[in-house]
Amino acid sequence: MSSHPAVRRMSECFIKPPLPLNDSNPICHLSPWDILMLSAHYIQKGLLFLKPSPLNSPFSIDSLLHRLKHSLSLTLLHFYPLTGRLVTTRLPSYSIFVDCDNSDGARFIYAALDMTVSDILSPTDVPSVVQSFFDHDRAVNHDGHSLPLLSVQVTELTDGVFIGCSMNHCLADGTSYWRFFNTWSEIYRAQGDNHDSDDVCIPISHTPIHNRWFPEGCVPPVNLPFTHHDEFISRFEAPRLRERIFHFTAESIAKLKAKANQDSNSTEISSFQSLSALVWRCLTRVRSPPGDQKTICRLAANNRSRMEPPLPEEYFGNSIHVVAAEMTSRELLEHDLGWAAWKIHVAVANHNDRAVRELVKKWLERPMVIQPGQVFDPYSVLMGSSPRFNMYGNEFGMGKAVGVRSGYANKLNGKVTSYPGREGGGSIDLETCLPPALMTALESDDEFMNYVSPQTVSAFCSV
Repeated sequence: MSSHPAVRRMSECFIKPPLPLNDSNPICHLSPWDILMLSAHYIQKGLLFLKPSPLNSPFSIDSLLHRLKHSLSLTLLHFYPLTGRLVTTRLPSYSIFVDCDNSDGARFIYAALDMTVSDILSPTDVPSVVQSFFDHDRAVNHDGHSLPLLSVQVTELTDGVFIGCSMNHCLADGTSYWRFFNTWSEIYRAQGDNHDSDDVCIPISHTPIHNRWFPEGCVPPVNLPFTHHDEFISRFEAPRLRERIFHFTAESIAKLKAKANQDSNSTEISSFQSLSALVWRCLTRVRSPPGDQKTICRLAANNRSRMEPPLPEEYFGNSIHVVAAEMTSRELLEHDLGWAAWKIHVAVANHNDRAVRELVKKWLERPMVIQPGQVFDPYSVLMGSSPRFNMYGNEFGMGKAVGVRSGYANKLNGKVTSYPGREGGGSIDLETCLPPALMTALESDDEFMNYVSPQTVSAFCSV
């Protein structure tokens, strides 16, 4: 049982764009990349802010909520599929698409919690109450037939505010998710105090592209070999996990990268590949598997820049595949850090246009939906998200966020989610999920903890 106070929902409403779609296509077809996600959870990510000091700027939650709602409505003009719902048709064949117009819109929730920012950031482990900062708990993306495809929850703490979004993963990957968040922040700042203005044409830096990518010869909608969603939807419950943020300074990351390249006599291994290799080796060691046990390090790879011609970064949708390096635990642990990092580097380098198109071709020959509970095993690592995403550049009148946190969604034994460190400069935070005994063992692993740096709450709260 949790000893935390409960999050109280104070109000909720639905938000739609201020103008009808007009020339926008009310139907958004799902690509193979999107359909793969139907049985996964929604994306749940959010930012924690300190309330401004009363001496500097008087804070009004009512004013903040009003401005957030107005700017969200303007943002949805550009990201209009998020206001829709999923629809399944069975004639002439089974297919799923987004009806962008026939729904109530995106949900907006205001909630309150009698805790402080320090209560959230200070504990070694992420408090379980953070899961209550997000709507759509344990919902899978297929539930978007009846649930909003986007739900925003603003949770007021005693001295802070958490802004969390639950976004349907069939509509967006991490790149698209943070593009939406960045645009919302940009519009919030651009509207200034004039948030009752009738002007809805606020220019934005990056206009989302909603034309879904389909390989040559594939005409949407994609016909699926199903007759009922029970054939491809499953509900996954994670085992009991500890969730902890490990902080790596820019200096620590540079040291790790230098070692990986020196070990492998290379200059090509990236910082993130080096860090992934460290996690993979150390986690495998504390798991103590048999020497012949297969272990895999999986990384979520953005396909956009790998395509020929490249897809624009503004492509709104899913454009990701998981790339993997695989070997036995004996091979992994008998070699050095650079050897493991090089294996990861080769897997990433080989993920090119040809590989992407071949994966899509095979999927079209035999369409399937990822079942998270069946894909990952207790001896593997999944590196998700990216420290390149612009998370701390999002501001909503409260200054720079003091932390990034996520909900229950898509947490597994060995799931590691990467965020940029708050101080920037190449620093990285790893949100790591492990069973309690394994987390304790990792915290005692000398090689791993040698690169981890403490990060104090006072350093955040003094800014």
